[in-house]
Amino acid sequence: MAKVTKDILIGELLEIDNGVIPILLNAGMHCLGCPSSQGESLEEAAMVHGINPDELVAEINEYLADK
Repeated sequence: MAKVTKDILIGELLEIDNGVIPILLNAGMHCLGCPSSQGESLEEAAMVHGINPDELVAEINEYLADK
């Protein structure tokens, strides 16, 4: 599987593996069900929530690699 980048849309990420939901929730992204969040990139959502997008991408890729 290709690595996730910060350019991926939240909706696309959740389609790839909804097991990332706990990672996003623990990072403070509690609006995953919001229609507008589905069209945001991971980087945009991270910036809105004051999260370092590179660290979040690294954590998601680590999760995906360990599956």
